[in-house]
Amino acid sequence: MSTTRRSLLTALLAGGLSPELMALGLPGIATEAPELAPMRGLDGEGLDAANVTVEGRLPAGLNGRYFRNGPGLMQRAGKRYRHWFDGDGLLQSWSLQDGRISHRARFVQTEKFRAEQEAGRFLLPAFGTAIPAERPVRGPDSVNVANTSVLLQGDHLYALWEGGSAYELDPATLATRGVKAWSDELRGMPFSAHPKVEPDGTVWNFGTANGRLAVYQIGADGQVRRHAVLDVQAPAMLHDFAVSQRHLVFLLAPVTMDWAAVRAGQPMLDAMRWGADRPTRVLVIDKADFSKRRVFEMPAAHVFHFGNAWDDGRLLRVDYVQGLPLPEFNAAAEQMMRGERPSRDDSTPRVLEIDLQTGRLNVTVRSEAVEFPVVDPRVVAQRHRFVWYPTSVDTGTRWGFNGLMRLDIESGARERFSFGNDVVVEEHVLVPRPGSTKEGEGWLVGMGYDVKRRRSFLSVFDALHLAGGPLARAWLPYAVPYGFHGRFYPA
Repeated sequence: MSTTRRSLLTALLAGGLSPELMALGLPGIATEAPELAPMRGLDGEGLDAANVTVEGRLPAGLNGRYFRNGPGLMQRAGKRYRHWFDGDGLLQSWSLQDGRISHRARFVQTEKFRAEQEAGRFLLPAFGTAIPAERPVRGPDSVNVANTSVLLQGDHLYALWEGGSAYELDPATLATRGVKAWSDELRGMPFSAHPKVEPDGTVWNFGTANGRLAVYQIGADGQVRRHAVLDVQAPAMLHDFAVSQRHLVFLLAPVTMDWAAVRAGQPMLDAMRWGADRPTRVLVIDKADFSKRRVFEMPAAHVFHFGNAWDDGRLLRVDYVQGLPLPEFNAAAEQMMRGERPSRDDSTPRVLEIDLQTGRLNVTVRSEAVEFPVVDPRVVAQRHRFVWYPTSVDTGTRWGFNGLMRLDIESGARERFSFGNDVVVEEHVLVPRPGSTKEGEGWLVGMGYDVKRRRSFLSVFDALHLAGGPLARAWLPYAVPYGFHGRFYPA
């Protein structure tokens, strides 16, 4: 195992050690689409709002903490990252208690962040931006930005980034405690930003490098139950997966890494090659026995996010969002970092059905512009009916989602709400109503940005009645950079 771990770490580092890497020296934003203003980022300082103004009425049973993570620092000393994925992690905490709301945001004090904050300039290579290393890169965590998602287990809050370790923070203060090692054997292994948490608290996760796939089963107590490293020819980018009653499901897109291009000075994202003429492999792993694996094929597809999966022993159904091919997605992300509206940035819902006996695959395609799918946490890895997404409704050329959508994947029916074109809607998560048992009975909670007010807000919807509009919005006195993912933990 130790030899495998070393090979994984070596592969992850290969793109960041070349002395030939050259800084791009990108200038600040000259012009800017107004909805992209939060992409400017912050200067490394935290944010606090002790008593947030609430518009409307918060539901009486909605008490707890909503943690959210995303890239928060985008530039230093006049140089700006080229890609949204590169920004240092800003972890937010919304506290909701008896109708009162407070907000706090702190940068994750990674090794990289602390060093660059002290120096006042970039010192280390980033995933999408070529920067010469001015500090030793001893492992993935030397360049860890901890900027993608969160996980809370007891009194342990983790900021997640798929390229390296989880970073632990104090859930009350957001003070950084340090790198998390799940065990001595797993120290420094990649731990993805999309762990799946079953209703009993069991956590499934993965990490990839050098074509290998590390899989984890972690108990509700935070102890590793099982893990394995599988040689499955994993792609150069694998962001998310799905879990059903019996299986772990991965869509392995045709993405390879051109290491010669990396050594010549390209950042890792630019060196990824998209094989449009090659299939996406559907890897299905038996949860009870990781050695039992099947691989199916489907046309090339680039997928960042899954909603959920279920199986009955014969039929395996997985819902996900299919995005742009990787080169087009990266081009859109670079345009956003320049303050420009992307020329194309659409992603749409899919439902994949696999007959595990015949091997036949069927994909249902929809046309709505969506991303960041979520399900009721009570149905993770179980049969489910609903998926919720941010969506675009008549946005024209403007960037970003402006509404929310609930999709009934059994009937195909949908329900939508639009804020109009002055609002950008981010991921919303489902919070079950205390004492309820019906799927979807609860609230949809998430963030948005008002372009005219230049302020961020938290919105709360009845998850089964989106069309009625928000029950409440909590307005911050400032704008927060757009984030990626969050989780709500009831009090």
